[in-house]
Amino acid sequence: MNDLHQENIARVTRRQLFGSAAGGIGLAALASLTGAGSARGADGNAAGPKGAIGLPGLPHFAPKAKRVVVLWQGGGPSHVDLFDDKPVMREMAGKDIPNTVRGTTRLSTMSAGYGKWPCLPAIKPHKKYGQSGITLSEMLPNVGAMADDICLVRSMHTEAVNHAPGVTFFMTGAQTPGRPSMGAWLSYGLGSETDNLPTFVVMTSSDKGKTCGQLFFDYYWGSGFLPSRFQGVRFRNTGDLVPYLANPPGVSAEARRALLDDISAMNAAHLADYGDPEIDTRIAQYEMAFRMQTSVPDLVDFSGETKPTIDRYGPDALVKGTFANNCLIARRLLERGVRFVQLMHSGWDQHGNLHTQLEMQCRDTEGPSAALVQDLKERGMLDDTLVVWGGEFGRTPFGQGDPANPKGRDHFGRAYSWWLAGGGVKKGTVYGSTDDFGWNVATDPVHVHDMQATILQLCGIDHTRLTFRYQGRQYRLTDVHGNVVKGILA
Repeated sequence: MNDLHQENIARVTRRQLFGSAAGGIGLAALASLTGAGSARGADGNAAGPKGAIGLPGLPHFAPKAKRVVVLWQGGGPSHVDLFDDKPVMREMAGKDIPNTVRGTTRLSTMSAGYGKWPCLPAIKPHKKYGQSGITLSEMLPNVGAMADDICLVRSMHTEAVNHAPGVTFFMTGAQTPGRPSMGAWLSYGLGSETDNLPTFVVMTSSDKGKTCGQLFFDYYWGSGFLPSRFQGVRFRNTGDLVPYLANPPGVSAEARRALLDDISAMNAAHLADYGDPEIDTRIAQYEMAFRMQTSVPDLVDFSGETKPTIDRYGPDALVKGTFANNCLIARRLLERGVRFVQLMHSGWDQHGNLHTQLEMQCRDTEGPSAALVQDLKERGMLDDTLVVWGGEFGRTPFGQGDPANPKGRDHFGRAYSWWLAGGGVKKGTVYGSTDDFGWNVATDPVHVHDMQATILQLCGIDHTRLTFRYQGRQYRLTDVHGNVVKGILA
């Protein structure tokens, strides 16, 4: 018998061993359809089943936030126009930003070779809002009206200079695809609070004029090397919210239930033989689809919403596929037990249309964002729901295009702004600051990994202890970085 043949026998024997050792997995996975038992993946990593059970020992401590909604503003909202007013920039309008300020900052290829760096101040006036006196653009009146409920972080920074790497960096902890997204990590670690809807839901939208060509890649909500049942479920913005939920003509609910029971039993037997966690995913997906046949139509039945509530979200509240409609659905998902909701909206990439499109983008999104926060607050849900608003980076303090008459701003990751609300965050607070040009972080820097660590902390998770072994290494969302930003915690 040659070495190659012996190696093949050993490989088959190991596969059979792992399959047999996982014999309890199939029964546990099938039992999880009714909320009983727990499962452990064949790779030795503990995996909470569909239902309320997460990893043993999690959360690590009492969470401030039971659920999270990320209002992702794709393209890079301009911090110097919206959140970080700089009087010096008005005095320096049109003049070059000094070399001593710019330093060796990495810029995109669109502006890295510029010979002039004309200072472009905020295109609209700013004013103080609320008792906290937080200064914001007049283009954000609704966010301003809830200034006393938010924590404005003016000191975000990232290494990314292009869209996809920047989004991927925050969502997964790396600028290249392949790692689990934040929602997948939370689903894996904490489990679910609902049996009738996914733990992690994603919805996308775009500005009405489709001026921003950024794409939303599925790895923004993917599970990476975690079992795929932890990935986000994307609700579509056209056609059926979730495809293929309805039974075909002539197939009754009873017949579908009987069919699924037989398929689940066969899958469970297959899982017991091979120990493949993706079979567990298949079982869970079939069962969730059956339950969503009832839960999804109820989710988008807005007949019970009051007119003041609908009006609060704006004129597009009932227009399918809009950011406003997604915000309304997000609130309904959160109150039904969905743990992580990720709304992704494109439209903030104003390279050459800053003076026209920025205000339109604010008009379409800032009202619904504020409405969601206020809606959660009135329902008693804001204190244990974390709302995160931000994008992959900010925009350059200098104008892009003709130096004498710039029409836009380029990508800028050296310093930018986000805001958060609810879920254990300090209210009516500004954290961090930038220099006189909004170029460099001056105090209390917050890196992408720091923000990830802080969000997990608010969910009751020590970011250094939520790990998954893959290819011989323990991975985590924050890689080997990240510090909790205690200054924004209530």
